[in-house]
Amino acid sequence: MAIAISQPISICLINQKGGCGKSSTCFHLAGAFAALGKRVLLVDVDPQGSISQAFFGSDAVEQMPVWETVAALFDDECNHIDPQQLIRETHIENISVLPANQHLARFNNPAPEQGGVMQFALREFLEPLEAFDVILFDCPPNLYQCSWNAMIATRHVLIPIPPEDFGTQGIPAVHQAVANARILNPSLRRLGHLITRTDSRILIHREYESRLRQLYDELVLRSTLPELSAFKVALACRNPVQMHAPRTKAAMRVRQLAGEIIDRISNKTQHREAA
Repeated sequence: MAIAISQPISICLINQKGGCGKSSTCFHLAGAFAALGKRVLLVDVDPQGSISQAFFGSDAVEQMPVWETVAALFDDECNHIDPQQLIRETHIENISVLPANQHLARFNNPAPEQGGVMQFALREFLEPLEAFDVILFDCPPNLYQCSWNAMIATRHVLIPIPPEDFGTQGIPAVHQAVANARILNPSLRRLGHLITRTDSRILIHREYESRLRQLYDELVLRSTLPELSAFKVALACRNPVQMHAPRTKAAMRVRQLAGEIIDRISNKTQHREAA
């Protein structure tokens, strides 16, 4: 059984490659934490708005004005932002979303370190909030302002990696970005690499996983998220797999991941306190 921790869990999921499972992992992991009774906030900082659409539908999300999305935090014309209006409850108990859509794209600058006070937009908005036990940031497939803002606002970085060339090529750049973000957020830590979309029947997948574990050792999580149809069916039904099909292998894998994350964060916290 995972050890409970006293402080809120905050994790941003980052990889420069699209299709590596960031949004899917956020979506299903939120369900696993919610099922444990944790109050979860999903912060959508991807202009594609995948997490937002997963809960509210594409039409509704695309029609949201800027002041009803996370883009309002970056827009000087949006004053007096009310968290209760910006953060939306979902149809799943214990899960809320700070939504995003295409309005966010114009703020996703490729030189985030030059963003001045904009670099702290997410952190300043989220720091006063006390209503959530877990905050998950779904980032775009780049290391621009949105991902940078998430790293400044969070405590941990989780890097989803599919076991293939394109998924692993950008790892050093992500590690460097985390190191750079620590200048403004000294508490930021790499939670680890999460192997996603893997199929144990495919030899090259097994070889890549073995290589990743050799290269990064304990930084690679024991838990993996395989390519299972239950994930996609649950997403199509707009329900995390834990709610849609809790007895499936997919739901079990996400529960294992949630437990490992809590254990890792708890151990890191205990080590810091002991030091």
